[in-house]
Formats: sequence, structure tokens, C-alpha cells
Amino acid sequence: MEVKIEEASADDLPAIAAILNHSILKTTAAWYDEPCTDEWMAAWFELRRAKGWPVLVARREGQVVGYATYGEFRSRTGYRDTMEHSVYVDETFHRGGIGRMLLVELVERARGNGVHVLVGGIADENAASIALHQALGFVEVARMPEVGQKFGRWLTLVFMQKIL
Repeated sequence: MEVKIEEASADDLPAIAAILNHSILKTTAAWYDEPCTDEWMAAWFELRRAKGWPVLVARREGQVVGYATYGEFRSRTGYRDTMEHSVYVDETFHRGGIGRMLLVELVERARGNGVHVLVGGIADENAASIALHQALGFVEVARMPEVGQKFGRWLTLVFMQKIL
């Protein structure tokens, strides 16, 4: 089955929310305590549009099966050319190359938009994401033990970056 990567529209927000909310409720990939609401998703999407940050979706037979975006790494102006990215894939389609396709396209969009560095923050137990990032030229630049909590336990954050 062919997968197409394209810009998301507001119509894609329910599917994006479903993918993100699964990660929030069932994994340590998204460090939120509560699922995102429709209002939160709408504001999230509009901020990205206003800032010119891409929101990409992967479609398989018309169904959104993953998404990727980037946004502000830190709010101080000195960081304006560094962005932090997110890539999420519907659990049904894990290990099918969709995350790779999304991240490759996101890197190209970032490069085209003048981004100098892309940063990914990954739970250290997410070996698949760390391996994907390494395969695409990201390098580990920091490991921060026990900086977050989820499911009643401490999590270690790995920062990986790619200079574009």
C-alpha cells in the first residue's frame, strides 16, 4: 500500500488527536497526563500555521496513519533557528517505515525553511525512535536522568539533534 506524505488540514485534526492521545494514554512517547482536547488541538494547529511550521500527515488509502511537526525549541530569540520536532505513528502501522518517511520529509521541510538544528526529545526506553533518529543522522547530545514522570515512574530524556 502506498503512503503519501502531505500537509495536514484542519479536517485531519481528529485523526492526529487520536494518534497523539493513544501515545499519551498508553506509552511514554508523549509526556502529558491527560488526553488533548479538540480545543487544544485546534490552538496547536493554528499556532503552527501562524508560525509557518509544517504539520505533515502520512496517508495510507486516505487514512491518516501518522503525523510529524516541529515548533519552537525554546522561546528566547537566540534559539530562533533551532526547532524541536515530533513524529507519531498509529500503533497499527509501527515498524512499517512511516515514521522514517515522515521524519525524512520533515528534515527537508526544515532545511527549506532555514532551520539550522532539529532537536528530538525521546524517552530513553524508546529504542525504536532512538534507532530511527540515529539512522537519519541525528546524534545524542544529552541524557537527562529522571527529569519527567509518567505512569508513576521517573523517565530519562534523551536529546538528539541534527545540524542541517
